[in-house]
Amino acid sequence: MKKHNIVKVVLITLLVFMLLTWILPAAYYSGDFIDQGRLQMGLFDLFNYPVTALSYFGYIAFYVMMVGGFYGILHKIPAYRTFLDKMVARFKGKENLVLTLMMVVLAVITSVCGVQLGLFLFFPMLVSIILLMGYNKMVAALTLVGSTVVGLAGTTYAYGNTSVILSILGLEITYETLSKVIILVLGLVLLVVNVMLYIKKHATEKIVKKESRKEEIVKEEVKPVVKKTTVKKTAKKPEVKKTTKTTKPTAAKSVKTTKKTAKKTTKAFAKLDKVLVVKEKKNPVDTEFVPEVQAGVHKIWPFVVSICLMAVVLVLAFMPWSNGFGSQAFDNATTAVTEFELFGFPLFGKLLGTVNAFGSWTLIDMLAVMFVVVVFLTLVYKIKLDDIFDGFTVGVKKSLPVALLVVLIYTCLVITTYHPFQLVIYKFILGSVTKMNYGTALLSTIAAFLAGVFNVEPLYAFQSVLPYLSGLLADTAAFPTVGVIFQSVYGLAMLVAPTSVVLMAVLSYLGVSYKEWLKTVWKLLVEFLVVLLIVFAILVLL
Repeated sequence: MKKHNIVKVVLITLLVFMLLTWILPAAYYSGDFIDQGRLQMGLFDLFNYPVTALSYFGYIAFYVMMVGGFYGILHKIPAYRTFLDKMVARFKGKENLVLTLMMVVLAVITSVCGVQLGLFLFFPMLVSIILLMGYNKMVAALTLVGSTVVGLAGTTYAYGNTSVILSILGLEITYETLSKVIILVLGLVLLVVNVMLYIKKHATEKIVKKESRKEEIVKEEVKPVVKKTTVKKTAKKPEVKKTTKTTKPTAAKSVKTTKKTAKKTTKAFAKLDKVLVVKEKKNPVDTEFVPEVQAGVHKIWPFVVSICLMAVVLVLAFMPWSNGFGSQAFDNATTAVTEFELFGFPLFGKLLGTVNAFGSWTLIDMLAVMFVVVVFLTLVYKIKLDDIFDGFTVGVKKSLPVALLVVLIYTCLVITTYHPFQLVIYKFILGSVTKMNYGTALLSTIAAFLAGVFNVEPLYAFQSVLPYLSGLLADTAAFPTVGVIFQSVYGLAMLVAPTSVVLMAVLSYLGVSYKEWLKTVWKLLVEFLVVLLIVFAILVLL
């Protein structure tokens, strides 16, 4: 596996986008298609745009580094490995079921909350559990990326991922809920089946390799025993018999010694062979992802409390309470807490500072939760301050490549935003579409997929093409179908797009090459696409 493979892929993508600014003219839609001519990207822009990306989306890279630092600290706490081992011990014999439950939970959270980037907080822990259960890195990547992609494709109430669709097409957040749930369920079924098939195939290949390796070891270790047998025959040659009486005992002794040595050697090689075969059965886990086992008894209840706290807060904080469900409960509760006065002094308002209500949180708000958890765990386990700083530093250093990758991916988004060459492509694809039919659904699928590749963020992806398409369609009754097509196909594109933050970050973290990922996931991509086209055809028919 080549080093920095994922970074190279993103850099090539960035250069391709730069080249497209020289080939295609820029255009935008404002009631009509407006051609701006070519807005070429220059050499200095290549270095200025990452800074622009950092200024707008640097908080995502910062979040990634803080998650790395968080797990760096956890690796300094011996009880963290105990927690992981006990979790895996409980799952023994039910590994495939646990893997399936992981996929379902991650997909549903993404579908309802739209917190695909926020889930980075749990990815390192889930990777550790998956690897300790005996699966390889590709299974971990399929589980994390696949479930997130399915959740994006089957987005239901995640207002952050659908707000542009709702505003441009004039839809309510509950539009085509049944269709979106069906896509979510079918996507999960396809994902689980493909992951299980991969596991079965990999397990078969592993057994074959082990048997082959065992045979090689046996063959190699038998050879020295044969050579020792030759030595015994040489000791019985006539020359020994012709020696004097004084030499006979020596010869006899030599023969006996040789026999004993041969027997010992044979036993030794037999033992060696046995030991080598036993070692072959071991499946060591990379300590880069799983902390080392440390002696002693360590209580795990603090970790259970911490993980539950973070999971509950993440879901509640990113659930669209007001925009999706029309509930103002958390807004009112937050206002009441921050405005509460004790002897005329707004105590909680001053202590908490600027705090958003649940439903309006950002990734940066989750850092406060991580801080509270770290303080709680370090106090409970009495971790030294130096160990905390050392663990945090190591964790941040390990996460730096992923953070850099995030900046480069968002640099691609800056290019497509400052040099809007996309609309020319969409105009060519959509042609003179006027009404929704099977052909329009297919062309919209192609446009939506490209929009996902060009724009990593769903809001930018939909904004780049939906105003133009909605202007072409005369029948507004087709808008719900258009919304379903664009949301689900965008999610599908995130399964393979080199601009997919979740995909590229996970592959970079695990050290899985992009080429190997495509070779593994292409069947799932085709199957999911076929399912989506069938769903679109039914929606058009209805």
